[in-house]
Amino acid sequence: MLDPAIQNYFVERKEAWLKKNVKASMEENEIKEQELLCDQLFSLNEWLPNAAKRAGQISLSTHPCTFSHPSARKNKNGYVSSVLAEIDRVADGYLKTGNVEVDTDALGNAAALDVYKFLTLTMQDGNNLLTHIQQETDLAKVLLTIKSTSYQDLKVGFLAMVEGSTESITSSKIKQVYFPVDDDYHQLSLLTNSGMVYQLRSRLDKLRFSDEVKELRDKKRKNEFSEQGYSEIYGLTTIGYGGTKPQNISVLNNQNGGKAHLLSSLPPSIEKRNVHFPKSDFFTESFKKYEYADNFKALHKLFQTDHNNIKLRDARDRNLQQIIDLLIEKMWAVRAVSQTQYHAQTSSLSNIQRTWLHDDFADEREKSEQWLDTLITEISAWLTRSYEKVLDKQAIKLGEAERLLFVDIVDRNREFLK
Repeated sequence: MLDPAIQNYFVERKEAWLKKNVKASMEENEIKEQELLCDQLFSLNEWLPNAAKRAGQISLSTHPCTFSHPSARKNKNGYVSSVLAEIDRVADGYLKTGNVEVDTDALGNAAALDVYKFLTLTMQDGNNLLTHIQQETDLAKVLLTIKSTSYQDLKVGFLAMVEGSTESITSSKIKQVYFPVDDDYHQLSLLTNSGMVYQLRSRLDKLRFSDEVKELRDKKRKNEFSEQGYSEIYGLTTIGYGGTKPQNISVLNNQNGGKAHLLSSLPPSIEKRNVHFPKSDFFTESFKKYEYADNFKALHKLFQTDHNNIKLRDARDRNLQQIIDLLIEKMWAVRAVSQTQYHAQTSSLSNIQRTWLHDDFADEREKSEQWLDTLITEISAWLTRSYEKVLDKQAIKLGEAERLLFVDIVDRNREFLK
């Protein structure tokens, strides 16, 4: 009794043959003749020997050379070696051959694809027919024991599909890499694992076009609520292998119409940081000269006047306060990134500035104000330096009165600097 998968295979082949060869205009006796001929063609005694002779025209391969170039299969030295990689799975986190369970591909004469389909039929025990023939199981022996041809001849014929050549033959149409080894080089031919290519397509298509996803996408379009979400994959590119003849590339390629998906491999778009946590000094790294230049120029005009009245003093204090406001704004922006950008190993920030700017020291800032007294002095000194930097040679020499003024203005913002 043949395995149900084998029985169904021949039933389907017979139906397809009769559909092609039996015409509506035929007489009943002609139809009967065609049916008898069909039974003869697809009998084990006749079909198996024919299939065994053609099996060698197809080669199982995990990395078909035709994905590099459709004409790469044959050169002046013969057929390019068929690569059938059998690698144990290793849980190392890498996406590579052996770590993904994929179908084994095949390439060769498209007229022999029926033999490939036959040998890759899955039997009731979960193994394919080719595995049974390789292991010479009872199922294989029963199937291949026929009157017209010996069991051994059939076995050798079918196993030609998985037998590689004794020497490694490559093609100039395949991308080559010369890899240095000691004082010599190995020539490596870069090949495509077609099983992984189409496993990727299968997973992407399921993720994008399954009935469940279509339903969820339709709910979103109608603005209907759903507890379950779905994922989208952007930046995909579809690539075609084989043009109008995908069967010339490989079996898997033909089954998928020659179309595969490529994930985007563009370099990441790095977001430009507007705020940087200072590495050595807040004042020199967090400010640009243009940000406070207008205020210091206005102060310079006020310092030069010979008058001294409440209106001029208010204008002076207002310009200084605007600079302090900018400083406090910078302080909060830097604190917001302190957890992610501060690295103690590479930082040379002073203890005072680290306490002031890093969120980890928030409690310490509340417990004592000694650090704040020192900081106010630093800010006052920075105001003097910044004024001199902006006005350059036009700057007037600031004295003790101006220093005390700067300290007083900064101290008024004491609570806001904590």
